[in-house]
Amino acid sequence: MDVEAVRRQFPILSQEVNGHPLVYLDSAATSQKPLAVIEAVDRYYREYNANVHRGIHTLSERATEAMEEARAKVARFIHAPAPEQLVFVNNATEAINLVAYSYGSRLAEGDEILLTPMEHHSNLVPWQLAARRTGARLRFIPLLPDGTLDLSQMDRLLGPRTRLVAVTHVSNVLGTINPVGDIAAAAHRQGVPVLVDGAQSVPHMPVDVQALDCDFLAFSGHKMLGPMGIGVLYGKRELLERMDPFLAGGEMISEAELECSTWQELPYKFEGGTPHVVGAIGLGAAVDFLEGLGMDEVFRHEQDLVRHALKVLREVDGVQIYGPEPPRGGVIAFNLGELHPHDLSTVLDQEGIAIRVGHHCAQPLTRWLDVPATARASFYVYTTRDEIDVLARALEHAKEFFGHVVER
Repeated sequence: MDVEAVRRQFPILSQEVNGHPLVYLDSAATSQKPLAVIEAVDRYYREYNANVHRGIHTLSERATEAMEEARAKVARFIHAPAPEQLVFVNNATEAINLVAYSYGSRLAEGDEILLTPMEHHSNLVPWQLAARRTGARLRFIPLLPDGTLDLSQMDRLLGPRTRLVAVTHVSNVLGTINPVGDIAAAAHRQGVPVLVDGAQSVPHMPVDVQALDCDFLAFSGHKMLGPMGIGVLYGKRELLERMDPFLAGGEMISEAELECSTWQELPYKFEGGTPHVVGAIGLGAAVDFLEGLGMDEVFRHEQDLVRHALKVLREVDGVQIYGPEPPRGGVIAFNLGELHPHDLSTVLDQEGIAIRVGHHCAQPLTRWLDVPATARASFYVYTTRDEIDVLARALEHAKEFFGHVVER
């Protein structure tokens, strides 16, 4: 991959921050946007801004055609059998809440939902709420010391009352790549469906929902070069058809009477109100961009960055890195001695380096790590080895600045 050529497509990366070239290492929080996506959004508002599926005028038909074309692109990107099995939502969080609310309405007291301790709050709290509503309970696949799942416990945990397994594909803290295909196979032997949180996998590696045989897949557009406010829920047709709508109103209605209503066919019965048309169109442009790079190349590039980052960061005395050895996702969570990550982030920002600090919306995992917070550097298609070297040098500067804390 010609990373310098890729970077030229991202105008935001050419700026300076606090007098230094921007080093953006926070792509797990949100990715930057290439010109192709920016221009697709701009073109929609300049040329054919209109609501979809309702008007019969030219602009509405053009907007509808562009949105459905984007749905088909995203379906092809994850190898979904059909575009109608993709529901446009606001983000991965809404996608998971949709399943937790709609599929979760079938849960009963004593039923079980199997999760992991490394879940993002977006794939934890919706199930806590579902359990509270129905009397179901949550169970968890334990972690091994290196931050991978102890799958030897799967058969014990998959009991006669298990109704769903919900698991992240890639941890947004540890970078652990979970074997969701193996997890789905084990769950399906017990007749249990599997939801995969693909927020940190779909943007970074080839994902084939048919090969994984997952029943649901949720991900966000803004983490894969697309606009904010657009996300996707993929689901197997038979499951989606059995589920009730999540949001009511707008185009999801087929016939409305005073006392009752009927719903549109998939995917529209889950898309209440005016959809995020421009977001979907921008996401389609992002898919075009990523397919132009090739997802195998994207994954190889990030693996090279991860290996390089582990090497140079481990050469900085006092750095504690969390998570397994590669292959792993393009995120490196770490701490520098006893220095609080918030202080570290402030110092790095003065050198133009953007990282994420805190619990990364995974507080149970932070507690499992037995730390109050971590710093996190995360990479994407525009990240270079040189930027990681800049981070390593900045950590040395931070040690000098906070030496009394780091060495304590």
